[in-house]
Amino acid sequence: MRKKTSELPAYQQALGLLVRREHSRRELKQKLRQRGKEADEIESALESLSRQDFQNDERFAFALARSRQSAGYGPIRIRAEMVQHSLGSDVITQAIDVLACDWMAMAEDLIQRRYAKKLQADPSQVRKAVDFLLRRGFDQKTAFTAVKQRKMDSNADFLEEIG
Repeated sequence: MRKKTSELPAYQQALGLLVRREHSRRELKQKLRQRGKEADEIESALESLSRQDFQNDERFAFALARSRQSAGYGPIRIRAEMVQHSLGSDVITQAIDVLACDWMAMAEDLIQRRYAKKLQADPSQVRKAVDFLLRRGFDQKTAFTAVKQRKMDSNADFLEEIG
């Protein structure tokens, strides 16, 4: 007969979580606490997992950064999410630097896909587009420049269509 998940030791529960995806140490600790495990057992399990390299905050940071970048999030948002996982600033900086992303091109692409024709038709859409990029985690300069560039490209396309 199989044991219920709540009856398994903290180590096995944490390992089960790590099989599905990477987790930060903080995240695993929180999930094990929610499942009623004692602090000593949790720490022992996390130390074992870390020693065996099943749980690695650096690897988690790289995976999270790649995942969020591919979902269209900017460096500010990615950094903020990593801070919530209690990752060290060196690890965070390294994970974002490894992405080697052209954030401006990414922002322009997001605006092109979401606001392609709207920018030339409605000036209020410019502010909405900038706000969208800011919420996505791009800095102000990148957001304003990307929208300005896309608006200019949209106007050029519009002029070609009518010309």
